[in-house]
Amino acid sequence: MRIIIGKDYAEISKKAALIVAAQVVLKPDCVLGLATGSTPLGLYRELIAMYERGEVDFSKVTTFNLDEYYPIMPDHPQSYHYFMYQNLFNHINIDPNRIHLPNGMADPVEEECNNYERLIAEAGGIDLQVLGIGVNGHIGFNEPNPGLSSRTHLVDLKQETIKANSRFFQSEAEVPRQALTMGMGTILKARRIILLASGNSKAEAIKKTVQGMVTTECPSSFLQTHPDVTLLLDQEAAALLD
Repeated sequence: MRIIIGKDYAEISKKAALIVAAQVVLKPDCVLGLATGSTPLGLYRELIAMYERGEVDFSKVTTFNLDEYYPIMPDHPQSYHYFMYQNLFNHINIDPNRIHLPNGMADPVEEECNNYERLIAEAGGIDLQVLGIGVNGHIGFNEPNPGLSSRTHLVDLKQETIKANSRFFQSEAEVPRQALTMGMGTILKARRIILLASGNSKAEAIKKTVQGMVTTECPSSFLQTHPDVTLLLDQEAAALLD
């Protein structure tokens, strides 16, 4: 596990963008796994700027997003489908046919999950997976639990996750109680993984990720088992590391 500590959020966003852009330059038809939430916004802004400067071409890139609320319409302002188009896809030259997000209105859900796994496999697997991290150590929407699903699945969200995400909705009551998410096995199959974390609220989760026991009670701790993981942390997120 490689750890890069930047002075602030802006610096780690720039460093993450360089890693993602290098992946695309070296393999123009690569498969990227993408994350949502506030943490990767800086990364996406940097990638848009690099595209506008002609430094990176996304026309052959395929993407798979980690997760999506359930149930939620794709045009809902808080859906991850809407988020990705507003914050990245609408601003780069990616082929819409190469964009994949879980369907937040799928029925039956199990069929959607199986289909998502099939599409990832048919694309040749994920070359580079971008992750954020929750204050409880969740990645994607794989919440702390006595057991973790390895494949894409429907999950019940923990109250602390619902509370943390309520800032994006008008009220906590509006936050969906479930989500579709790649499983831990799916995430760990990615050839390379980068995880971004910013702020002192993530410091405890980062300490457990790096120095704690590998346990389903801290899903991010399973990154210790992957051969190519890079953590990009600001000073606050790295504050508790020995």
